[in-house]
Amino acid sequence: MASPTSGGEREKLVSKLPASLRQALKVRAAQLSTDVQDAVTDGIHAWRAHPEALPQIDTAGAESFGTWLPEGLYDDFKQDCVARGVSYIQGLAQSVALWLEQNPADDETAPTRRIIVCNQKGGVGKTAVTAGLAQALAEASDGLPATTDKATKLATTAAGLGLRVLMVDYDPQGHLSHQLGLKAIPAGAESLITHMLNREQARTPLIDLTVVIDETRFGDRLRILPAAFDAFLLDSGLTMFRGPRHAALERALAPIEEHFDVIVIDSPPSLGLAMDAAIFYGRRRDGEKPSSSGLVIPVEAEDTSAQAYGMLINQVDSLARDYEIDVDQLGLVVNKYDSRRGYIATSSLDKWKSLGSPPVLAVIGDLKEQREAVRVQRALLAYAPESDQAHHMREIARRLS
Repeated sequence: MASPTSGGEREKLVSKLPASLRQALKVRAAQLSTDVQDAVTDGIHAWRAHPEALPQIDTAGAESFGTWLPEGLYDDFKQDCVARGVSYIQGLAQSVALWLEQNPADDETAPTRRIIVCNQKGGVGKTAVTAGLAQALAEASDGLPATTDKATKLATTAAGLGLRVLMVDYDPQGHLSHQLGLKAIPAGAESLITHMLNREQARTPLIDLTVVIDETRFGDRLRILPAAFDAFLLDSGLTMFRGPRHAALERALAPIEEHFDVIVIDSPPSLGLAMDAAIFYGRRRDGEKPSSSGLVIPVEAEDTSAQAYGMLINQVDSLARDYEIDVDQLGLVVNKYDSRRGYIATSSLDKWKSLGSPPVLAVIGDLKEQREAVRVQRALLAYAPESDQAHHMREIARRLS
C-alpha cells in the first residue's frame, strides 16, 4: 500500500502504546520537525539493532496506536519480538522510548509557547483564527472516530500534533467563549481578570477555571479559559495596578503554563494597556528560540486593514524599545479573501505577500463553514473537518511548528 505522505511503499502498523509515550512521541516529533511515522521507523530500526535487552516498560492501559512503516518492516519487527520473547506492544513501546532517548529535544526546558492572535481592527477574524489554530494544534489522528477511513484520516490530520493547548478568551466581547457554547464568567466571580489584578485575593486556581472542549478528535488536550464579563474594566484596572502593568497577564498565566504545550490568546480589538500585557507575554523569553512564540496577525485584503496593521506594529516597536525585548511576528493570515472584489482585493493581497517578513501563513476565503460552526456552537475542525477553512488552519499550525 502506498503511503499518502511519502513516495515509498508503506504498510499500516496497528498496535497499542501507553498514552504518555504517545504524547511524548508527538511532541518530540513536532519539536524536531519529523513525521511520527519516520520517528517510529527509526525507533524500530534502532531497537532491532540494539545489542542488549532493553528495560521493560509498563504498558498497562496502553491505547490503540497506528502509523505507517516501510513495506516489510512490520513483519521483521514482529519476528524479532517473538525471538526476544516480548509482546508486540512491549516491543513498540521500547522502540519509541529508545527513539526518544536517542533524539532529545534541542532544549528540554523550552518554555510553553505563547501565540498572541491580535489586530486592533475588529472583524478581521481574530477569534476564528485563534480557535482554528488551537484546534489544529490539539488535533491528533488517534482521536478520530473509528469509522473514518485510512486515507481520509491521514489527510485530515496532516498537522496531527496532538499538543496540549489552552485558548484564552482575552477579549471583553467574549466571542470565542460564545462560539464554543460557553458563557462569560459573571461579574464579581473569579476569572483571569481577578488573577491579573488581585491575585492575592483569588481562591480558585486558574487551571480550575478552564473548560475542556468536549470533542472526540481533541481528546482532553484542548481547553479554554472563558471570557470575564467585567474584562472591559481591565484597562482602567491596570492604570491603578501597583505592580508592573505590562507583566500582569504573564503573572496570572505563569502558574498554569506547565499544563500546556501552547497557549493561544484571542486578543481584544484595542491598543490599550491590556494589549501591552498580551504583547509582552508573547515576547521571546531568555533561551527561547526565535519565532517559537509571538504574534499571529489576521488581516484582510483592503486598505484599512493595512493602516490598522501599521498602528499595531508601532505599538509593538514602542513596547520592545521601552522594555528591551524581542517580539516575533510569526505571520499574517489574510482572512475572508474574495478575488471577485476586484483590484483592491488582489493588489492588497500582493502587498501582504510582498512584505516577506512576516510571512503570509495562509489566505482563507470568505466561506460558510466557520459561520455555520458558530451558529451551532461547535469547533470548526469537529463540525467541518474536511472544509477548506479547516485545512487552512492545519496549514497554519504546520507552518508554526
